[in-house]
Amino acid sequence: MINCEWIRKQKKERPSLGSSPGPKCKPNVRLRVRCANTEQPCFSALCDAWLLRKRDEIRESSYIKYRAILERHIKPRLGSRRLGGICTASVDAFTRELLETDGLSVKTVHDILSVLHSVLKDTEARRPAGALAVQIRYPKGKRREMRVLTIEEQKRLVAYLLHPTDSCKFGLLLALYTGLRIGELCALRWSCIDLREQTIRIAATMQRLGGTGEGTRIVIGAPKSDSSLRTIPLPAQIAVLCRHMQPADPEAYVLTGGPAYMEPRTLQYRLKRYTAACGLEGVHAHTLRHTFATRAIESGFELKSLSEVLGHATTAITMERYVHSTLC
Repeated sequence: MINCEWIRKQKKERPSLGSSPGPKCKPNVRLRVRCANTEQPCFSALCDAWLLRKRDEIRESSYIKYRAILERHIKPRLGSRRLGGICTASVDAFTRELLETDGLSVKTVHDILSVLHSVLKDTEARRPAGALAVQIRYPKGKRREMRVLTIEEQKRLVAYLLHPTDSCKFGLLLALYTGLRIGELCALRWSCIDLREQTIRIAATMQRLGGTGEGTRIVIGAPKSDSSLRTIPLPAQIAVLCRHMQPADPEAYVLTGGPAYMEPRTLQYRLKRYTAACGLEGVHAHTLRHTFATRAIESGFELKSLSEVLGHATTAITMERYVHSTLC
C-alpha cells in the first residue's frame, strides 16, 4: 500500500522554488506528454526498424523491393506521423493518392499496402498496448487480360526464330516450349541442360536490382521461392535443336553461347524487334510463358504437373495467373 503520511511529509520538506508552482497537475501532464512522444517514434523510424529486422530473413531482391516501396511511397506520405496518427482513414487516403494522384496500377498499390500491413503487424506485436485499430482495404480492379499468342501467331513466331536461328532466338524458343521466366532464361547455362535425360534444371535467376539512389546492378542468384527450384522436361523437338546449338563450354550462357550473359532488358528489346518483324503486337517475354501454359491446358496437360513445371507453389496460382480465362 502507498504510505500517504510519508508522501505528505515529503511535500512539507520540499524546498520552495521561489514562485508559485501553479496547478499541481501541470508538471505531471507535461511529463506524460513528453513520455508519450518518446514512446511513439515517427512512423518512418518504425519502417526502418522493420526493414532492418527483415534483412536477414529475406532474399536480397525482396529487401531491395521493400526498401524502394518504403522510400518512394510509404515514408514520404506517412513517415512523419506518430503511430497513433496511422488509422483506417489515413490509410484509405494514402491508397487514393497512390491510385489517383500517382496513377499506380491496382497490383502495384496492393504490393505497397502489403508492405505497410507487414510494418503495422510487426509494430503491433512489439508494443505493450496491443492491437492497432487500423484496417487496410485493398483496392479492387478489373483483371487485365493476358496476352496469349494464337496458334497461327505462334507458328509465325516459331518460323521467324528458326530461320535463321542464333543463341538468343533459340533461348526464346526454349521459353516458349518450357514456360521459363525471363530471369530464369537469362541466368540459364548449358550445364543445367541434360540432353541424355532431356531435362532442364532451374537453379538460378537474373534480376536488375536497385533504384533507390545508388544505381542498379545485375544479380544472379537463387530463384524467388523453393518451388521455383525445379527440374522440368525438355520437349523432344527442342532437345534436337539443343544438340545443334550446344557449345563446347558447358558454363556458357544459353542466350549468348559464351561466358557473357544477356540481361532481361536486352532480351526484351530483342523480342520486341523480332515480333515487330513478323507482324506481332503486344508481345513480351511473359507472353511466351502465358502461351506455353495455355497450349499445355489445351492439350490436356495435367494441372498439377503444369504447376510444377511453371514453378508454382499451388495449382490455384497456375489457374489464376497463367491459364487463359476462356479455358476456366
